[in-house]
Amino acid sequence: MKKIYTFLLAFVLIQGAFAQDSLQIAKKPKTPIGGRPNIPSDLKFEFGFNQLNNRSEDLGINFFASRTFNVYYQYPVAIFGDASGFTMDIGIGVGTDKYAFKDDQTLYNNPALGPESSILRDITDVLGDDIRIKKNVVAANYFDMPIDFVYHFNKNNYSKGFKISVGGKVGYLYESHTKVKYEDSDNLKRQIKDSQNYGFEKFRYGISVKAGSPGFYAWSYFGLNKVFQKGMGPNGTEATQINFGVAVNVF
Repeated sequence: MKKIYTFLLAFVLIQGAFAQDSLQIAKKPKTPIGGRPNIPSDLKFEFGFNQLNNRSEDLGINFFASRTFNVYYQYPVAIFGDASGFTMDIGIGVGTDKYAFKDDQTLYNNPALGPESSILRDITDVLGDDIRIKKNVVAANYFDMPIDFVYHFNKNNYSKGFKISVGGKVGYLYESHTKVKYEDSDNLKRQIKDSQNYGFEKFRYGISVKAGSPGFYAWSYFGLNKVFQKGMGPNGTEATQINFGVAVNVF
């Protein structure tokens, strides 16, 4: 993940250097003190929670431990004229979704279905009853391409005022894993990280809704496709994804 974030930061700096004198999209110059930098782009950090919709009761999710973190770089393109209030923000980035299953359960490969599958099992059934589980998450990491159609209420200065957007994103799963932290019977701290597909769909797509100021906003994402491949996820689930949270714009 560190390499990906380093690449994104380098990309942003290079893009900002070339684009700073081009598209301004009705933004006024700002002094370097007391405001966001006047770069015609947005580096966004989204923090939130990750849930499964249309899941069975035996697929319990720990709400606060199931979190989402996205880093997106988006470039605004004016539509309907520079002062229309409308922009189309096209971007690229990475998204990390974590699932924390209740009752100290996690995903394991289903031997009856093959490597790209999963079942939900008690961790103690696999590692033994004489352990104390400290952390238990399943992580799915994506390359995402978001696109938002934004309306700026301040048509004279897009860097100020309230704005709302409706859009979506398409993502590709590049890595998924389980992570279990525990203490054994000798009070030794252990950690197991197992990178597998676990039956996750390779691609995801859905609708996003956002509202707030240029520097801070609330967001939500509603997945339109199933999280797991048909018949390959835990308990044969056909659950879809719901994310929501808050975000900050660095640029």
